[in-house]
Amino acid sequence: MSLPLQGLSAIVTGAGRGLGRAEALELARLGAAVVVNDFGQPGRDGSGEASAGPAEQVAEEIRAAGGKALAHTGDVADFQQAGELVQLAVAEFGTLDILVNNAGILRDRMVFSMTEDEWDSVIRVHLKGHFNTTHFAAAHWRERSKAAGGAVYGRIVNTSSEAFLAGSAGQPNYAAAKGGIVGLTTSTALALAKYGVTANAICPRARTRMTEDVFAGFEQPADALDPLAPEHVAPLVGYLASPAAARVSGQLLVVHGGMVAIVERPRVRAQFDSKQETFTYDELDALLTPHYADRPQGETFAAAEVLGLRRRG
Repeated sequence: MSLPLQGLSAIVTGAGRGLGRAEALELARLGAAVVVNDFGQPGRDGSGEASAGPAEQVAEEIRAAGGKALAHTGDVADFQQAGELVQLAVAEFGTLDILVNNAGILRDRMVFSMTEDEWDSVIRVHLKGHFNTTHFAAAHWRERSKAAGGAVYGRIVNTSSEAFLAGSAGQPNYAAAKGGIVGLTTSTALALAKYGVTANAICPRARTRMTEDVFAGFEQPADALDPLAPEHVAPLVGYLASPAAARVSGQLLVVHGGMVAIVERPRVRAQFDSKQETFTYDELDALLTPHYADRPQGETFAAAEVLGLRRRG
């Protein structure tokens, strides 16, 4: 079996369950040593005895299969704890090569009903959490590059969402955070290119504990892999983390159910120029009002058509 990640080390955040767990297992299967991050403390079993928490359980699963792994239960949305996570990977494995940012929460509500805490908590975990780990990983790779006098190996895979692309009406906090993650990803890709580091974002669709209410109406086949299984997403993460993806950076990819779609960057639809030094209200009215009158009703910058993507055949 090919092990394209042999000798490399990785961090996967939010990896105690769901998508993160599947991604951590796939990276380990491909040869990487993995730090499994998931916020929380060890739990209790049915007898009341202390039991390993989700992060340690996944790390144990990797070790049982012959891989290298350790658990980290810190909060990546806390700047200091995110730094400690990166330091742990470097101290344990000698370096950090791959960062997969997956940790997140949901607090769904319409914008007119959303509380300040529901907004702040989602932005904190998703967007700030992605920034925190990226900051410390980027600093690590920059220092390594300076010491080596050239490019080093570095891969970042960030987790965005179709909610950002489609403009999910009941998730203004989540959609905003996931849109911010795309901006963070493209900025990071440009900033770290000279050090040999790539950064990409994926929009996965998967049935997990976090999304069980979202996908409650989607049936699970009894005799085949669920099209919404996290295992459909993990191989793409493994590929983007690999040497084969050296020329893939600053990209946004939708992935689910045996399908990967590359999202086109925004294009300019139309441009209008003032006939004088600057626009007046009347001139804008004469140009823009007819333009939008001919556009489909309800069409916005959101790309709702991505929600209809399915594996062909």
